[in-house]
Amino acid sequence: MKKRNVKIGVVPTIRALRLRNEAIRIKRQIFNKISGFGVEIIDIDDINEEGVLLDPQYEEDIINKLKKNDVDGLFFPHVNFGSEDLVAKVAKAIDKPVLIWGPRDEAPTTQGDIMRYSQTGIFATGKILRRFNVPFSYINNCALEDIPFEKGFQNFLSVCSIIKAFKQIRILQISTRPSSFWSMIINEGELLEKFNIHITPITLVDIITLSDKIREDKQENFKKVFQEIKSNYNCSAITTESIEKITSLKIAIKSFVQSEKCNAVAIQCWTALHDSMGIMPCAVNGMLFDEGIPCTCETDIHGAISSILLQEADISTPVFFADLTMRHPENDNAELLWHCGNFPHSVIKEGSSPKIGDIAIFDHHCPGAGHWELKDGDVTICRFDSDHGDYKLLIGEGKAIKGPYVNGTYVWFEVDNWPTWERKIVMGPYVHHVAGIHARVAPVLYEACRYINGLEPDPIDPSQQEIEQYLIDYKRKK
Repeated sequence: MKKRNVKIGVVPTIRALRLRNEAIRIKRQIFNKISGFGVEIIDIDDINEEGVLLDPQYEEDIINKLKKNDVDGLFFPHVNFGSEDLVAKVAKAIDKPVLIWGPRDEAPTTQGDIMRYSQTGIFATGKILRRFNVPFSYINNCALEDIPFEKGFQNFLSVCSIIKAFKQIRILQISTRPSSFWSMIINEGELLEKFNIHITPITLVDIITLSDKIREDKQENFKKVFQEIKSNYNCSAITTESIEKITSLKIAIKSFVQSEKCNAVAIQCWTALHDSMGIMPCAVNGMLFDEGIPCTCETDIHGAISSILLQEADISTPVFFADLTMRHPENDNAELLWHCGNFPHSVIKEGSSPKIGDIAIFDHHCPGAGHWELKDGDVTICRFDSDHGDYKLLIGEGKAIKGPYVNGTYVWFEVDNWPTWERKIVMGPYVHHVAGIHARVAPVLYEACRYINGLEPDPIDPSQQEIEQYLIDYKRKK
């Protein structure tokens, strides 16, 4: 499992130094607990003797330290009641995702004293954060060792990862959308104005020219990637020349991604590329997905954005990009998630062998497509999309099941009530493309939308009510 590349500023807060030793004890327990989550922690221990947010005179120093360390999120554990005004001021200044929580009080002492009042402080802080227009997440008042704390903190780390990635989206657009694919129309200016999403366009001539040069030069990196492809895939159905073209295309796309500082790609795969190069880019797209570079078909910019969001929701497994294609012939609640061979091979079904071969779609027949089925298990799909200036994120969970063999890369996806899904997708603002991942991350995607101004979460299953309940007790419906 990869380590999350996020930094969390941890700012314990108290209301008064009464029972100082108890506050410091709880604070140490909290740091011991969260140090096991594999992310970088930025504390404030060097700001004042207790390392807590209490005195206004240290407010500026704390803000400066958090900014200097460029934290990706803020955690305000309320060691006792906390200082709600200072929490809000620091959170407003840093402008990153915020998590509040306080440890559940034990029984009152024999003298009738309450030790912390942390729950009361959370109520107060929530109110003032709203006054400051600061979006925030919270974990219900619970013990440090309770499941809600662990799950809630993990969810928050995923949310921070999504928001960090979303604020840095740079998409390499390789050519225009295919002329007949009006469903792929997007508003580039609006994406920039609303979300600061940058799109860098290049032409197919650019990518083909570089690919041809790479294949002609055959330098060491070309030889290395060529051997990797032959080792990882069954390429017996295509020629050596086709494998070389696939190799050079992969290297060329990665080269542009690096030089243009992009983190995703949307490529016009239909049909100019294979008319010009004699290959489909599908298998290459899947290889890039496996390396953490989403590469979507048919110049689907919104699909690339969807893939980035989903990729950051769970970093333990790659994302795949699929067509919603047809209903299962025997299961009314299952749908075929399919595409011309662009799924990452690392999530292949056990016992299967990844093959690169030809694909015949309508009147086009060309090498470069993958052929295999994805593994069983939980699956979440999502779709970032819009029309008329309204942006939504479709969110839903299901599971991969058995189904008939299909050419290309595919997985049969079962949900509780497919007709409900189908109606929501058709009624929009969605299209037939979705990003998928072998994980259950609907609550993470839902919570991430809290921090993306202008993006409305649109969950299907689980519903909004079920997600909200899950975020309270972290128990799954199924």
